[in-house]
Amino acid sequence: MAALLRADFTTLWRNRRSFGLVLLVSLVILVSWKGLVDKLGGVFVLSSCITIGLTSIGLMGYSNSIARDRDRGVFQRLRVGPVSAWTIMMSRLIVQIAMIVLMTVLVFVVGYFVDHIYISPVGYIAGLLMAMLGGFVYLGMGQAIVGLIKNPDTVNSTTRLVYFIFIMIGMFGEFGVLGKKIGLLVIWSPYGVVRKVLAASLDPASWNMDTTWALLAAAGYTIVFVVLGVKWFKWENK
Repeated sequence: MAALLRADFTTLWRNRRSFGLVLLVSLVILVSWKGLVDKLGGVFVLSSCITIGLTSIGLMGYSNSIARDRDRGVFQRLRVGPVSAWTIMMSRLIVQIAMIVLMTVLVFVVGYFVDHIYISPVGYIAGLLMAMLGGFVYLGMGQAIVGLIKNPDTVNSTTRLVYFIFIMIGMFGEFGVLGKKIGLLVIWSPYGVVRKVLAASLDPASWNMDTTWALLAAAGYTIVFVVLGVKWFKWENK
């Protein structure tokens, strides 16, 4: 496990440009939404930007890296050695969790110093924990996509399309500009439930029954995506 983690973190560092772009998306949106803090609230802005970052990591980062390594035969070579399948995937997931932690901390720091968003210490801790839990929704979705689709180029184009749909419909739907029906769908979509849980964790006093249902929905999405992703996944492109 230690050797795999070193190799995976080394690979991540070598691909730091693409890794940096994945992290940059949520930070750019956070800075550009500075004028919305007074109108929508700092918690809404932070939770939205973290959700966008989680989507970027799960879809643009994780699924594409898995598809690329599978196409290059990396997994096939690893499985020849004395390494179990769960160890290989666990190492990848630990790297993604580290990315989620880094992204969330960067959003907190930029939100504090640039957007002047202040929340309680408990809110920061709870927000970080929920960001990691919410990240599993999108990591599971990425796993399902890479399990269903073998060609890395098709995986890349599919994740870009899904990412665009989630971000655009998610943001505009919550702003109420797409109508009530679309807005309701967005609220209970993977984007909506993760953002709702994140918002309540950043402001623990606002946690209510709707938030609990959103948390259960997020857990349900994760289970479905992971089950499908594991069932469909092939270790090689044949």
